[in-house]
Amino acid sequence: MRNSYLLGFFIVTILLSSCGKGGQGELVGVYNKKFRNNRIPLGMVYIPPGRTLIGMSDEDINNSQSSPSKMTSFSAFFMDQTEITNAEYRQFVNWVRDSIAVTSLGPSGAPAYFQAQPQGAAGSASLGGTRNIDWRKVGNGSQLWSSKNGGYASKLTDMYYSGADAIPGRNEIDIRKLRYAYSYVSTDLAAEGRNDPSKKRQDFIVTYTDLPDPSNPNHHPSIAVYPDTMVWKIDYSYSQNDPMVKTYFNHPSYDDYPVVGVNWEQASAFCVWRTRFYESVAVARKQPLNARPEYQLPSDAQFEYAARGGNVKTKYPWGGPYVRNTKGCMQANFKVGRGNYSDDGGMYTVNVKSYFPNDYGLYNMAGNVAEWTITAYNPSAAPMLHDFNPNFTYVAKTSDSKYKKRKVVRGGSWKDIGFFLQNSVGTYEYQDEARSYIGFRCISAYPGTDISYKN
Repeated sequence: MRNSYLLGFFIVTILLSSCGKGGQGELVGVYNKKFRNNRIPLGMVYIPPGRTLIGMSDEDINNSQSSPSKMTSFSAFFMDQTEITNAEYRQFVNWVRDSIAVTSLGPSGAPAYFQAQPQGAAGSASLGGTRNIDWRKVGNGSQLWSSKNGGYASKLTDMYYSGADAIPGRNEIDIRKLRYAYSYVSTDLAAEGRNDPSKKRQDFIVTYTDLPDPSNPNHHPSIAVYPDTMVWKIDYSYSQNDPMVKTYFNHPSYDDYPVVGVNWEQASAFCVWRTRFYESVAVARKQPLNARPEYQLPSDAQFEYAARGGNVKTKYPWGGPYVRNTKGCMQANFKVGRGNYSDDGGMYTVNVKSYFPNDYGLYNMAGNVAEWTITAYNPSAAPMLHDFNPNFTYVAKTSDSKYKKRKVVRGGSWKDIGFFLQNSVGTYEYQDEARSYIGFRCISAYPGTDISYKN
């Protein structure tokens, strides 16, 4: 008898619970799987939502030639604590190198480096693609490029300089082969053609490929990822910078120095790669691909908002109106005076964690290297920008005028005078130009209102 009561209790409980979850035709919604989304990405800091005055203040010089200050609001985002270093960018370069190498070998040439495929997939055309590479086995590539213990160095001779391009006695990777191909859906194109019934999704996909279709305006050449180390020589015609050309990107002494010689297109490709690189982790954790919003370059306004560190009307990221602190020490790496690059402690660039961070914990938001933003340079667009997360973007085509290829650069650099270190000052560079004084850092939007807000 007692067992009958227990059975009846369980049946009633199940019926009641089913009604509470949408039984009887009630609207209960479809919820996504919950996961922890307030984890700050490694190497980044949290920039809280808020408002601040963006633009020149009354005391700034050249006020008449710049946009007036404007109260602006920003949603929360994560930002790299430092500029992207040589070591971090080298991870991108080596990934591209290894992906090209493994793909060229194919599943039949290097079966250990490819994921096991389900039955019936043997004829798949994409079986040898980068998506099927087992990156856990590739690791840092040391075994792949080894000539011992089953390495594949002897099968990768096409990856090296050869013939007249090679220096006798040396095996050097042909950096011209290191190109990154990718595609993405452009929200700008999608917004423009959303009401056009003749448009298909393919019309909104921007593709960087080794074999672009000249008739397709959304096709662009794949991105050469290796930094242009010659910038140290071509930026300064009458300066002895040959040692920097030969050592800056690959010498261990510069591992934690900011990467330079990277143009806007390469910096943007790095952001795409970094997003895809994390997606594999999200999949392994059984999270959605957008568990972490995509990495991007900061907008012009976001950079200024973050540089101010939560302070209003501050001239420099450190908050004070002077380039020296109370002890007389320089607060950043810049050109102190004519012919004087040394008084701040650095002749060229310095370690990315040099000097004190601002109140958000961000290092070198002024000086060291200027930094790319995602914003297209167009002074006439300033009055039209919204007062909430303002930005103006335009991805120039190869055939476009050079004036359409200008991108806003922020923060000033080791070769700039103090004026360019101000929070409100920005300049520009062409998106296909690399410089010895321009680097970058990434941001990622925070998926919510505030990291401290409890749902």
